[in-house]
Amino acid sequence: MSVTVQAPQQLNKIEIDLPASKSISNRLLILNALSYSPHPIKNLSDSDDTEAMLRVFNSNSRAFDIGAAGTTMRFLTAYLAKIVGEWTITGSSRMKQRPIHVLVDALNQLGGKVEYMEKEGFPPLRIFGSSLTGGELELPGNVSSQYISALLMVGPYMEQGLTLNLTGEITSRPYIHLTLKLMEQYGVKCQWVDNKITVPVAVYQPVAAKVEADWSAASYWFEAVALAGKGASVVLKGLDRYSWQGDAAVAELFVKLGVKSKSSQKGLTLSNTGEVTAHFSHDFSKEPDLAQTFAVTCAFLGVPFKLTGLHTLKIKETDRIQALVTELGQFGFLLETNDKDNLVWKGEKTAPQSDIVVKTYKDHRMAMAFAPAALKTTRAFAIEDHMVVTKSYPKFWEDLKMAGFTL
Repeated sequence: MSVTVQAPQQLNKIEIDLPASKSISNRLLILNALSYSPHPIKNLSDSDDTEAMLRVFNSNSRAFDIGAAGTTMRFLTAYLAKIVGEWTITGSSRMKQRPIHVLVDALNQLGGKVEYMEKEGFPPLRIFGSSLTGGELELPGNVSSQYISALLMVGPYMEQGLTLNLTGEITSRPYIHLTLKLMEQYGVKCQWVDNKITVPVAVYQPVAAKVEADWSAASYWFEAVALAGKGASVVLKGLDRYSWQGDAAVAELFVKLGVKSKSSQKGLTLSNTGEVTAHFSHDFSKEPDLAQTFAVTCAFLGVPFKLTGLHTLKIKETDRIQALVTELGQFGFLLETNDKDNLVWKGEKTAPQSDIVVKTYKDHRMAMAFAPAALKTTRAFAIEDHMVVTKSYPKFWEDLKMAGFTL
């Protein structure tokens, strides 16, 4: 199934109730379980990733299939490693291609017993849950922050606590910070000095937690306002202006692309200023999930760009670097990449293809990043497998229709 997208003539006087953050939801579900909390989490995400986590916690089985849910795979692997029993966890065909050896090796060094059921280094996994010894461990800082967060959350329950020495440059630092802040909310304070994170032996205290709206989801509305031109405005509800989410950086970054934001009791009001930079460059190592939004926005605004710090994009739902090169190429944008960690557009264009169908590669962010581009195209284009958005923003298409888009 695909959807054809046509944009409205203008974009203003629109209010959007954003979805709850799946990053926060999935962390809180682990912390709630570890604290044996009697409190249900308020405003829990209705995303596929969170639904997958809930299914596991509500199941009497010892074998779990979590589909394409990356955070669920990583967080549950560490969680189950400390829960007594034998467990198996598998996922979609793409999940079986996403490496997990860094986390498995770490857990096995910390006293766990995790085995590969098929291909070495990849899910599915067999986990023999028991008490973890813990202690000191060295990890490369440029791996997925989800591995690090998974270890940190179970750290207080390791016999010796946990000390992580992160070597080299640390990727997605805000996501690690988010994990530590949520752990602190449950009564466990860790120390993070330079590249060393120390987790004490402790017991989580149950709290009544509530999930704030998702700043990653907000990025597609910043994009829409940027592409809609001067005078466009949208009000986003549910965001915490002083959020621990790393993707809250979107507000500051979009100023360069002509979008200012103002917080009030009503929500966060986005408005187009018409003031756009001549060239955009940014290191996305702290907020990799925003890279697709900015690549598409810059291209359709005609702003040459250089995006760096993208090395984790190759192991996401798809190889996002190559996917952007291919799909923006259909619209005539000639992008370059070193195929490791950057994406460059020098302003070079060729004629767009006719009857464009954007492939999503089972990646929710491909669908959502390309949809607002309809505001800058003269002909409608299609987005393939459009319901991939349920992974993080199930009501995305409904919200677009409410904003005047025709599907």
